[in-house]
Amino acid sequence: MSVIISILNQKGGVGKTTSTVNIGSALANKGKKVLLVDIDAQSNLTTHLGLSGEENPENPELTRPVPEFTIYDVLKGTKTVDEVIIERSKNLYVAPSSLLLSAADLELGGAVGRELLLKKSLSKISDKYDVVLIDCPPTLGLLTLNALAACNKVIIPVQSEYLALHGVRQLLDTIDQVRGVYNQELEVGGVLICMHDARKRLARAVSETIRSYFGELVFDSVIRSNVSLAEAPSKGQTIFEYAPKSSGAEDYGAIAEEILNG
Repeated sequence: MSVIISILNQKGGVGKTTSTVNIGSALANKGKKVLLVDIDAQSNLTTHLGLSGEENPENPELTRPVPEFTIYDVLKGTKTVDEVIIERSKNLYVAPSSLLLSAADLELGGAVGRELLLKKSLSKISDKYDVVLIDCPPTLGLLTLNALAACNKVIIPVQSEYLALHGVRQLLDTIDQVRGVYNQELEVGGVLICMHDARKRLARAVSETIRSYFGELVFDSVIRSNVSLAEAPSKGQTIFEYAPKSSGAEDYGAIAEEILNG
């Protein structure tokens, strides 16, 4: 049965999509069969992996047409997860997103069991993948609730900045509420410090505060600020394809090891 992990923080720009893509890629490189699920209407994960239909002249082999079916169709009940999955590379598969998800709260608001739509869909493929990673939107709406109801663990990426702790506390409260109502097995799988610049005094201080507050929940490794991580999406590539010798590749490889050994 798959380990299902949601990558979640209601604060935008903290590295959710970058982490989902590159943790997934690192695990795939280590021989795990990985499914990435994009339930963010912005479709950043889908675009990051060159699956949005946008021209990619430098890597034309990674440019594919706009997916005919997406996770939106799965939530609407017109397609199964198997019918929308795209094989991106060896061991790495993607259930792409759609802008249509932006209306999900309205369209699915009246559906019976609307909070469990994703869980029911993923349960049908749980024996086909070792790990499922869900890239969540930067909100705590219906789509995020579906992700929390469907997963075993949550990884929370945070930046080394002052406001990081406030957002994480709020998110932990939400996780507790979901655990009590929809998913008793839900647990925090780790707090991941991203975009860390050890040269900055504030970043070091915030990192120490995060470790002091969350203790063993914080991954030993951090994701250092690295320009290659910012450049890779524009090429439709993971960090391991774009800059395999970069600090970004090294850091996400280390995080994947912690996940496997955890």
